[in-house]
Parts: sequence; C-alpha cells; structure tokens
Amino acid sequence: MTEDILTELDRRLGTLYAKQRLGIEADHEAQAFGQGLNFFHVENWYSIHSVIRNVLRLAGLYGRGLRNAERVELRTNDVQSKQLPPAFDGFGILHISDMHADMCPGAMATVVELVEEARYDVCALTGDFRGKTFGPFAAALEAVARVRSHLYGPVFAVLGNHDTIRMVPALERMEIRLLLNEQEAIRRDDQSIHLAGIDDAHFYRVDNIEKAAAGIPRDAFSILLSHTPEIYRQAAHAGFRLLLAGHTHGGQICLPGSIPITLDSALPRCFGSGAWKYHEMIGYTSVGAGSSIVPVRLNCRPEITLHRLHRG
Repeated sequence: MTEDILTELDRRLGTLYAKQRLGIEADHEAQAFGQGLNFFHVENWYSIHSVIRNVLRLAGLYGRGLRNAERVELRTNDVQSKQLPPAFDGFGILHISDMHADMCPGAMATVVELVEEARYDVCALTGDFRGKTFGPFAAALEAVARVRSHLYGPVFAVLGNHDTIRMVPALERMEIRLLLNEQEAIRRDDQSIHLAGIDDAHFYRVDNIEKAAAGIPRDAFSILLSHTPEIYRQAAHAGFRLLLAGHTHGGQICLPGSIPITLDSALPRCFGSGAWKYHEMIGYTSVGAGSSIVPVRLNCRPEITLHRLHRG
C-alpha cells in the first residue's frame, strides 16, 4: 500500500479506524474457515473455482450459466410507508449490488445499458466491487469507473466482504460517497429522509449500526445500506424503516424454481432475495448484478433494482 493511500485513509477515517480496519483485513485475508458470521467462506477456498467449473461442464450447464450471467435485468420494487415525508412520495433509489466488476465485463456492459433507461433520484451501491477477496484491485476500480460514468445524481455506497478499505480514496474520487458507519440527510424543501451505511458486517465484522444511526431523529424515515442482510434484527430494532442489501446472490446457482442451493448467509431463506419485512422494517435483498467465484448463473438471473418510495 502506498503512503498516499494510507495518508488519505487517515484523513478520511481517522488514524485509529484506518489502523484497525487494515489490521483486521491483514488478519482475516483469504481465510476459508473461521472469522465472519458463518464459519466456512467458500469464496476463499483455493480450489472452489475449478470444482464448480468442472461440475458444470460435466453437467453440460457451463455455457448456459455464462450466458445467463450477462442477462442482467432491471427490476422494480415499490416501498410503501406512512412515515415517508410527503415531499419524497415517488422518490427513486437505483440499487446495484455485488458488481464483482473486474470478473463480469459482460454483465457490467448490460448494466450500463439498463441504467441509461432508469429514472431515479439517488443511486445506492451495496458492496462487493471486486471479484476476489484479496490481491490487486486496480482492474475492479477501472470497471466500476466505467459504470459510474453512466450514473447521474448522488451515488452512495458501502463496502462488501470482497472489498478492501484501500479502495475508498479512489471510489470517492469517482464521486461515490462511501458510508462507513455514517449517515447523511437528503432534503427536499423543508423535509428530509436519512440514508445510513455500515462497513462490512459479514466477514470483517466492522459494522457499527449505533454510530451509523447517530443523529437520526427518532421519527425520521431512515434507510440503511448494508452489504449483507444478516444484520436485519439490529437494523429493525435501531428504528430503520428500509434495509437495502445484497451479498447472497440469491444463491447464484439455483435449482429449478430459483431455489438456492446455498446463500452463504446466516439468515432465513425468505430474506435471501427480493422484498421482505421484519417487524416494522421493510427489506430488500438484491441477487446482485455480477457473479462470484465463477461468472455463471443458473435459475437466478442477475439484477439491478429501482426502488420507488410511496407514502401510504
């Protein structure tokens, strides 16, 4: 890591947080067992890529999986809430998750085509910009920059378990506002909603919902961006009205009927993709725009999502 990046991280995050986050990354990097919210991290198993490819080739499904991974679709999701201020009725959030941009060029090209058609007010990126969980990240940043050039308006983001904190300075130079246990108010006229984001909660476990929620009025309409939906209980009891997440890929390789073989997450399967609700909080888990480990999709098309907020 260059001294310039370290200096920027110290200035952006504070010396203590930057030191802790980098140290945790060094301790955990590429571990297949232990750490994180679940014990086994399949993406860090060194031979899993060849195992999956060979199994799919033997089954005659590999080519189809490659084609499916590029067929990203734009989905819509209506969110109804009586807490939403009237000025934000119809407010649009374009949600893109799990780009894995450097290993999914075909999918990213489709994303660029889709975002040109979308009409939204802000864009939310819920992590996993990089394909691997370790190593160089310049190619990922270049691929993200190509997508970013086609987005308009404010863009907010959080980091995922594939991302290193060292990516933050470059992402923010692209005018992507990283929310690292932070929040910002979005205002229309004299009304506001609050958008908060937490650092990775799945693998590095550096999330701090209490800090992210600090300063949000008790009765405000607040949205939490998290890479993983696994923190749904904490988010709901902290008073968030909407949780936007990704991480699960909806299973990525699913049985017919979009039944996931695994979600690599410690949460109910009904929270593994799409819209759901927990107590008074509405949630949405994106199946992701890119693919992880190998760039294939079966019975689970990739997506970007346009959330439209409605009062009522």
